[in-house]
Order: sequence, then C-alpha cells, then structure tokens
Amino acid sequence: MTDIGLRIDVDTLKGTCEGVPNLLDLLDAYHIRATFFFSVGPDNMGRHLWRLLRPEFLIKMLRTRAASLYGWDILLKGVFWTGPVIGKKCRKPIEDTEKAGHEIGLHAFDHYYWQTHVEKMDRQEVVSQIKQGYDLLSRIIGRNPDCFAAPAWRITSDALLALGHFPFKYSSDCRGESIFQPLLAGRPIGHIQVPTTMSTYDELIGVKCSQDTYNDYIISMIKPDHLNVLTIHAEVEGNACLAMFKEFLKKISALEYRLKPLGDILSGTQKIDRAGLGRLSMQGRDGWLAKQISR
Repeated sequence: MTDIGLRIDVDTLKGTCEGVPNLLDLLDAYHIRATFFFSVGPDNMGRHLWRLLRPEFLIKMLRTRAASLYGWDILLKGVFWTGPVIGKKCRKPIEDTEKAGHEIGLHAFDHYYWQTHVEKMDRQEVVSQIKQGYDLLSRIIGRNPDCFAAPAWRITSDALLALGHFPFKYSSDCRGESIFQPLLAGRPIGHIQVPTTMSTYDELIGVKCSQDTYNDYIISMIKPDHLNVLTIHAEVEGNACLAMFKEFLKKISALEYRLKPLGDILSGTQKIDRAGLGRLSMQGRDGWLAKQISR
C-alpha cells in the first residue's frame, strides 16, 4: 500500500469560505484526513495583478485561465486597500476543519506579503508575521496549530531561524524528495521538513498536461516506496476543479493508494535525512521555490 501525504493550502477568503467546506464534504465521503494550511490575516492576493507587467506571470495567468479558475473576487482582493481579515470574516470553516479531525497548520498571516517580501524580511519581522497568524489561528481552533508551510514554498535562513521560536511539529516549506532536517553551514536549523514532492495544478496545466489528462499525469508521478506529498489548493480543487478532484479520489481509491495528513507520514518515517536548502526555478511557475539539496 502506497501512502500519499495530502496537503491543502488555503490562501484566500474565498478559498476559506467556499473551497474548504466543499473539500470537507468530499473528504468525509471518502473517509480521508488531510493537512490544511490556513492563511488567516488580510486577503491581499489581488495585489499579484501588478505582476502582470512581468511576462512570466502574464503567461501563467493566461495559460491557467486564472479569471475563470479563481474568479475576479479573488483576483481583485486587496488591490487598492487592505483586504478583509480571513480569520475574522470566515472562521467557521476553519473551526469545522478542526472538528472534522484534520491536521491544522499555519500557512501565513498575510500570504501576499510573505510571498513577495520574505527575501527582505529580517528575523524579527518574520517572527512578527508568524506570531500574528499563530495567535489568530490558535484562538480560532482553541489550541496551537500543528505545523507550518511557507507561502509559495519560499523560505530563507532567517525565516527558518524565526520558525524555531514556535512549537510546530514540523514544517513543509520547500520542494524535495525526502523528509529531512535542514542544515545551515553544516548545523541543524529550524524544524523537520516534510517537502512537497509533486507538481501542482497551476504548474502543469498547459505545460505538461491538459485538464482531461491532469489526474492521470498526477497519478503517474506517485512513486511507491518513496515520499509522496501532493499539494492542492482550496481555491482550485475546492472550487472550479472540485469535480476533477473528486474523480482523482475515485481513481486513487481504485488503485488502493492511501491519502494521509503529513503528520501521519512523518510519524511513520524511519529515517530523517539531513540536507541543505537551495532555490529552484521551474517551467510553469513565476519566481523561485526553496528546494531540498541532498548531501
């Protein structure tokens, strides 16, 4: 039996209010538990529209048909003024996720700010960003969140050091091939990493596959006897691509693959590697990602 870690990123107000309830119902029907990473602060994701001036981002938006995929309510949030605070406007789906027994992680306070400013933030500012999200998410679910996942897989050495101030069981901040302890100058830094191993919808559509072949392509990426971690988004698989994700679950069930929270994958791991972190640029995605660098 091959296990697959299921990571669900929730980046926006719409993803929280609409996508999460849809996914909770679907996962309940298949008796699946997952790890939800919530952004709980201001939804300023619409500010990414200014990146249309960059050819790579414009091509991605056109290739994924972003307006129909996400909706203009997501694409325009926070463009001209601070967006609504997700954890205050839409806390019930987060509470329902906790009640349903899923693993709960912090994704961000302000997803947009982290994604676009993390390289410039010093350790103190990173701590402030994490603490605001940590405290708000803790109040919503009535306990401390289990884990953390850096927005857009962007993490720096200062951010890893800042994360050490918080009692997360693990982090999922990068792409990689195995569960590992990050190293900086040969010394351990931050929490154990459970990296994403598989590409996401927005990286693959129009690059490696079409809407019709997407599920089969994802399944072809699953490697028996290796770490398999799939990241989906409440804004995509929980909304416009919900039917496609339901079909994926049917296929996974027929193949006898098991979807699990990342924490369960970690607890069943016999060997923790040691590795550094570098940066990766990849076709289908604008900007850099943090990547495990094996020794």
